Amino acid sequence: MTDTPPDRLSVNPRSPLYDAEVLQRDVGIRFNGVEKNNVEEYCVSEGWIKVAAGRSLDRKGNPMTLKLKGMVEPYFKRGAETTEDEGDAEG
Repeated sequence: MTDTPPDRLSVNPRSPLYDAEVLQRDVGIRFNGVEKNNVEEYCVSEGWIKVAAGRSLDRKGNPMTLKLKGMVEPYFKRGAETTEDEGDAEG
């Protein structure tokens, strides 16, 4: 796996853009220089993110989203080599 996040990614498991392996590395998003924690989907090449619009749900039970345009900078919060046993080291 590379150190650059994909161009497009979604957190919804029903989406074709969903990738569980990438999401396990904890992807962070900077939008127009501001850290965002409520991003449902993003596209770097087209320059947009989708964020939840309050607590509203659509008829399928998914959160209603707003599409915001601007500069999107995804990054990994964890490295590719992180394992579940990393906290077990004694020192």
